Amino acid sequence: MLAAFSLVIPAFNEADRIGQNLQTALRFLQESSPGSEIIVVNDGSTDATSEVVREVFARPNPVATRLLEHFPNRGKGAAVREGLLAATCPIGLFSDADFSTPIDEAPKLIDPIAAGALDVAFGSRALDRTLIGHRQPWRREQGGRVFNLIVRLATGLPFWDTQCGFKAFQLEVFRPILERATTDGFGFDVELLYLAQKANLRLREIPVRWNHYEGSKVNVLRDSVRMVREVAALRRQ
Repeated sequence: MLAAFSLVIPAFNEADRIGQNLQTALRFLQESSPGSEIIVVNDGSTDATSEVVREVFARPNPVATRLLEHFPNRGKGAAVREGLLAATCPIGLFSDADFSTPIDEAPKLIDPIAAGALDVAFGSRALDRTLIGHRQPWRREQGGRVFNLIVRLATGLPFWDTQCGFKAFQLEVFRPILERATTDGFGFDVELLYLAQKANLRLREIPVRWNHYEGSKVNVLRDSVRMVREVAALRRQ
């Protein structure tokens, strides 16, 4: 059996797909880790995300579930932090709502933390690209590589993919970092890893399966500029 963990899912206008993905997660946890919980943080959605989540969570299931609400939208980083800070299990894992990394990849991150070998384990698309099924559009993929190069140069982080939305944390040691973090936008991943590195936590980048799905909330031009600014601001911390 997989160690109990809190699965945190930030959601913004995900009504079309979050219902099916939550059912997939609930089935997986019921079979593999029934002591776990799912926390969805609805970050100011303007569609029926909340209603869909409530409908799925109302069905009988041994896995604990919670829906937290943000109004108005505060950003993915704020949603992830709130969910992880609300977690009741010793390990927290956040996943993008589209499940671009399938939930059955969770043992790759959870097991080494549960064994006491790591404090932070995070999925990577860069270490083994044969695990990528449906790839991103070329321009988006190249933009991600450029952003990661900027991250490496600006922060000294030695990792090849900081933006994969599949990361797990040993919350007892990571909670002070969550409380200190301030980045609400899409650059929040870099801030969490940067602060964890500065705190001498044990981090590891782990290759995971991944597929691109349409419907990303990232505006490549606008959000890339914002993310670069957020990374540059880390140098002042």
